[in-house]
Amino acid sequence: MTNIGAGEIIYDLRKKIQEIQSSLEQLGEPVTDMPEMIQSANLLRSNEYLSKANEKKSELLIAYAKYSTALEELLSSVFDIQKDLKDILKQQSSLISDSSKKAPKPKTKLKKK
Repeated sequence: MTNIGAGEIIYDLRKKIQEIQSSLEQLGEPVTDMPEMIQSANLLRSNEYLSKANEKKSELLIAYAKYSTALEELLSSVFDIQKDLKDILKQQSSLISDSSKKAPKPKTKLKKK
């Protein structure tokens, strides 16, 4: 019914997301053009940065997709457990009401003094 390792999966995915975000932040801002370099060298440097940033952002999207899927599975398990608990509560309530209907109530006798 429930996936035992769901919490671990979510923790691992969250950790991976944080690592990717950190490496994306380490890339910093795009490199500004250096006047002493020729135009093609500046374009190459800019292209290299954009390629790395795009790669990290793609990894981040994939990690978030896996993370949200794992959260959805965990939430589904929680709803299944909630439904099962409601069913158990209904069964117990019906057992209690059935037993109280079947068992005659003892009559109390008043003692005269």
